[in-house]
Amino acid sequence: MTDTNQTIRRSLFVATILTGSFLLFLVQPMVARMALPRLGGAPNVWNSAMLVYQALLLAGYGYAHWLTKLPLRRQATIHIGLLLLAGLTLPITLAQLPPPAPGWEALWVPLLLGMTIGPVFLLVSAQAPLMQRWFAAHDGAGEPWALYAASNFGSFAGLIAYPLLVEPFLRLRTQSVGWSIGYGLLIVLIALAARARWNTPAAAAADTGPSAPAAPIGAKRIALWLALSAAPSGLMLSTTTHLTTDIFAMPLLWVIPLGLYLLSFTVAFADRRQTSAMVTKVAPLMVLLAGGQAMASGSGGTMSQALASVALLFVIAVTLHARFYDLRPAPSQLTLFYLVMSIGGALGGLFTALIAPLVFDWVWEHPLLIAAAALLMPLTPLIDWRKISGLDPGMARIGAVVLLACAALLAWQLRDVALQEDPGAAKFLLTAGISLIGLLLVSWRWMFVSVLAMLLLAQGGLATISTSLEGARTRSYFGIYTVRSSPYTKLRTLTHGTTLHGQQSTDPARSREPMTYYGPNSGIGIALAQAQPLFGQAANIGVIGLGTGTLACYHRTGEVWRFYEIDPAVLHFSRNGTFTYISQCAPDAQVVIGDARIEVAKAAPGSFDVLAVDAFSSDAIPLHLLTDEAMGVYLRALSPRGLLMIHISNRFIELEPVLAAAARSRALAAAVRDDNPLDHVYQTPSSWVALSRDKAQLDALARAQPDAEWRPLLAPAEHLWTDDHASILPYVRWRHLLMKP
Repeated sequence: MTDTNQTIRRSLFVATILTGSFLLFLVQPMVARMALPRLGGAPNVWNSAMLVYQALLLAGYGYAHWLTKLPLRRQATIHIGLLLLAGLTLPITLAQLPPPAPGWEALWVPLLLGMTIGPVFLLVSAQAPLMQRWFAAHDGAGEPWALYAASNFGSFAGLIAYPLLVEPFLRLRTQSVGWSIGYGLLIVLIALAARARWNTPAAAAADTGPSAPAAPIGAKRIALWLALSAAPSGLMLSTTTHLTTDIFAMPLLWVIPLGLYLLSFTVAFADRRQTSAMVTKVAPLMVLLAGGQAMASGSGGTMSQALASVALLFVIAVTLHARFYDLRPAPSQLTLFYLVMSIGGALGGLFTALIAPLVFDWVWEHPLLIAAAALLMPLTPLIDWRKISGLDPGMARIGAVVLLACAALLAWQLRDVALQEDPGAAKFLLTAGISLIGLLLVSWRWMFVSVLAMLLLAQGGLATISTSLEGARTRSYFGIYTVRSSPYTKLRTLTHGTTLHGQQSTDPARSREPMTYYGPNSGIGIALAQAQPLFGQAANIGVIGLGTGTLACYHRTGEVWRFYEIDPAVLHFSRNGTFTYISQCAPDAQVVIGDARIEVAKAAPGSFDVLAVDAFSSDAIPLHLLTDEAMGVYLRALSPRGLLMIHISNRFIELEPVLAAAARSRALAAAVRDDNPLDHVYQTPSSWVALSRDKAQLDALARAQPDAEWRPLLAPAEHLWTDDHASILPYVRWRHLLMKP
C-alpha cells in the first residue's frame, strides 16, 4: 500500500472514531435532558447517569474484546448487523417506567437511562477500541494508540457542543432525529473501514497479530491498570459533587470536569510525549497547592477555588493516564487494555456515585481520591538534593525527617491562620512553604503524602472532621445538608450545598418567626398573610419544597396545607425536632414525598388557592419545574382566582424573562416582589413572582402592604421554556460567576 493510500485509510479510521465518540458524548446530556422532568437536576442524578454510561462503556469494550477474537470479516458482519438491529430503537425516546419509591432513586435512575439508551450506546462505545484494532491489523498501519486521543477529542467536542450549540437551538425531537442521522453516518463509516481491511489475512486480524506473540500480562500489572483508570474516573465525579457542595454551585458545572477528563486522554495518549511529561512534572506541586484544600467545607467559595479544583482534576487525570499509557501492551492486546481501563473507570464511578453517598456524610471520597492519586502518580524530584556531592544517604534521610517536622509546625500555624475571617497573605505564604517542603520530599512517597495530609487537615480538614463527628451533616441521594446552631445568635441554620435553605431561632419567644427568604415583607409572606382575606378561612395552601418548614408559620386556623418534598432526609429535620415550624405552626399539614411536578399532577383540579414553588437545590436550576408543561400542572391544580408564587432568588441565572414568557403564553397577570431587608441576620434578600389568572388578586397584594413595592416583570424571553426545548445559557449572569457568592 502506498503512503498516500495509507494516509487516506488512516483518515478514514480517524473520521470513524471521531464520529462515534462525538455521538457518544452528545447523546449523554441529550438523554439526561429528556429525563429532566422525571429526575430533577441534583448533582447525584448526573453522577448516576455517568455511572450508567460507564457501565455501558464497559459492556461495549467487553463486546469489542470478544469480537476481535473472530476473523475480521466476521467481526464486521456481526458488528454492522447489530448496529442495524439497534437502530430499530431510534429515534431515542425515554423509557416508560413508574416513578421510584422514595429512597430507590439511586437504582431507578440507572435503570431508566439504561433502558432508554442501552443498545445503541453499548455498540457505539465499542467502535473506538474496535476501529483501533482494525486499523492496526495492517502491517504498515503503525501504532494505533494515538487514535484513542482522537476518540477523546471527539468525545469532548460532542460534550461541549450540546450546551453551546444543540440545546439552545434544537428541540429534543429534532435532537433525537439528528442524532439518528449521525448514527446512520457512523454505520456507513464503519462499513467503509471494514471494506478497507476486508482482505487483511485472518492471522493479522486476530489477537495474535503478525508480530511475535506478546508477553503475558500479570495480575499486578492489571491491578495497576485498574487503579490508574479508577482514580481519575472517580475524581471526575467527586470534583463535580465537591464543587457544587462546598465551592461554587454554578450552572452547567458538570460539563467542565467531564470535559477535562476527556481531554486528559488526548494529552496522555498523544504520540508526542512532551506535554504529558510537563504536566506530570508539575503534578506534585498542583496536588499540594490545590489538593491541599480538598477537605475545606463551608458556605461558599470563589472562582479561583473552582478553577484550582478543575485544574487539579486535569493535571491528575493527565498524569495517571500518561502512566497508564506508558504501561500499554502490544497492539495485539489492545482490546484487553481498553477493557481493563473501562472496568477501572466503572469501579471509580461506582465508588463515587453509589457507595460514597451511602457510606459518607460529606464528600469524603474527594480527598481520598486525591490521596490515592498522590500514591499512584510518578514522583520525580525537580531538584534531587540527595545527590549532592558528599551527602551521605543516612544524613539525607535525617534531613528529610527534619523537613517533615518543619512542615508539621508550619501546618499547625496554618490551621490557626485558616480559621481567620481574612487570613490575607499569611495563608498563602504558609501554604507555599509547606508545599515547597513537600516538593523536597518527593523522593520519599510516604513523606510527600504525609505533607499532603498536613495541608488537608490544616486548611479546613479538622473543622470538616469535627462537623462530621458532631453529627451535624446528613447526606442523601439529593444532596448534603448541614445543620449548625449558634449560641450567640440563637439561630439554627440549614444549608444545602453552598446555599442557605432556612433558619429558625432557638429562642422560644422567636421560634415561630419567619426568617430568611420568607419574612413578612417578602412576596410569599405577603401572599400567605392575605390567603384568608382573598380566599376565605378555609383557604387551601400548597408548598413545593419543604426546607426548614418556615412557611408553615403563616398557617392560620381553618386553612388546609400540603407540602411537597422530594427528599425524605429534609422531612426528617422537621419530624425529629431539629426544626419545629411544622410541629408548632401547622401540625396537621400533609407532607407528600416525591417529585413535586408528578405529585401535584395527581391533585384534584382547583386544589389550591395559593401554590408556592420553592424547590431550588443549592443554586441548581429546577428547569423541569419552570417549563410550560410544569406551568400547566400548577394552573390545573390552582383554583380559578388562585395565586401561583415562584421563588426566583438566584445568584447565577436571571429567571424573570423565563416566567414573563410563561405568563404571556398563558395570559397570566404577573408581578415580582424584590425584598431587600435591612436586617440581614434574620432576613435574606429575595425575589418572588406572583402569577394569577385574575389581575385583581395581584392588585389586592399591592394594597395589602402599600410600602412593599410590586413591579412588572422584565421583558419576556424570546423562546418559551418547554420540556422539549429549554436552555439556561442565554440567562446566565456571567459577571456573577467571577464574584464571590
